[in-house]
Amino acid sequence: MTATLAIIGAGPKAVAVAAKAAVLRGMGVPAPEVLTVERSAVAANWQPGGGWTDGNHRLGTGPEKDVGFPYRSALVPRRNAELDEQMMRYSWQSYLVGTGQFADWIDRGRPAPPHRTWARYLGWVADQVGMRVLRGEVTGIGIDGDGWALSTDSEDGPGTVLADAIMATGPGQAERSILPGNPRVLSIAQFWHRAAAHERIGAERVAVIGGGETAAAILNELFAHRVSTITVIAPQVTLFTRGEGFFENTLFSDPTHWAGLTLAERRDAIARTDRGVFSARVQDALLADDRIRHLRGRVAHAVARDDQIRLTLHSDRAGESLETVHGFDLVIDGSGADTLWFTELFTQDALDLIELSLGGPMTGERLQESIGYDLSVGQLSPKLFLPNLSGLNQGPGFPNLSCLGLLSDRVLGAELTRPDPLPRRTNEYQPIR
Repeated sequence: MTATLAIIGAGPKAVAVAAKAAVLRGMGVPAPEVLTVERSAVAANWQPGGGWTDGNHRLGTGPEKDVGFPYRSALVPRRNAELDEQMMRYSWQSYLVGTGQFADWIDRGRPAPPHRTWARYLGWVADQVGMRVLRGEVTGIGIDGDGWALSTDSEDGPGTVLADAIMATGPGQAERSILPGNPRVLSIAQFWHRAAAHERIGAERVAVIGGGETAAAILNELFAHRVSTITVIAPQVTLFTRGEGFFENTLFSDPTHWAGLTLAERRDAIARTDRGVFSARVQDALLADDRIRHLRGRVAHAVARDDQIRLTLHSDRAGESLETVHGFDLVIDGSGADTLWFTELFTQDALDLIELSLGGPMTGERLQESIGYDLSVGQLSPKLFLPNLSGLNQGPGFPNLSCLGLLSDRVLGAELTRPDPLPRRTNEYQPIR
């Protein structure tokens, strides 16, 4: 009985898993059927309409870290070299060769591609492997026998997807902000929609909330707009630069020794290389622009008053709690992804089962600490894969683009069904592209 893996969101992780599953089946090796539920399009978040970019900014990770990287498979004894060779057919270089762009890319010095080009690459892979995509939105996740039942609202109306396992991907919605509906407060999506439409922002005092790469991309775009001062609001004591040397990068592409680190060492490594840090390229731009300053604190409250947005910042200094109020003409909420966006989808029966496996209420901390080797919630059956929450336990490369090939290995190497599964209805959905 072939298992079904349902993936919420047709981004890089979904494409990587679907590609390797297709290659395995082509080699005669059993692999689950992969069905992706996507409300927009393949790689939508890398395109202007997805709300996370205008499509023109450069990819922060090298494009060679593609859907098969690092090409070190360990799924099929004595045939892993063959598996990697087959996956190379869907590499970044193969895409460039297949679309007549390879020589030009080499001659230009192998530049990082714009986000929209990366999206085209992912779409090309999805087409090549025949990835099944249901165009719709997941509205609920419940239990059906030994598996999951995903309620969906698709182009054909409401429906149900039955799956033996689920993988939730993506950063959530980019439309949220600290003061919805106020024209002086922009969400990530609102900011990038304006940038994509070439609307110039003109303001005296602008605040950008967030100290990670989402906020960094917004800053990189703001440099070209008519603003007098830009204040970055983040809880860190300063704006740290992401470590991008060989040893730091190895943590992302080769997590072999990650489990041997203490919890404190892992948290420290993530803080120095991944969470709340700017890339060296963005930091160089910050140094060259004297409009930028940093304000330490967390936004506790926001209110519109006197043609300004007044932000109340909370910070701890010298063991004391301190609150300060600052006024801005425009606030851009770039606080980034919501890694727990999917938790609101669970029905009560599904939530009860998850909390039973966690040994308590479902929280972000409990979920992170439960993630096992296969990137799923430990002790939970049916499987729930959460690669975006796996960094603490399994390595910092899994939540991002740094080791998509290893990610697909971990997921596809998991046991997705119980030894004697109950009879299940089959999905009637057809691929939608």
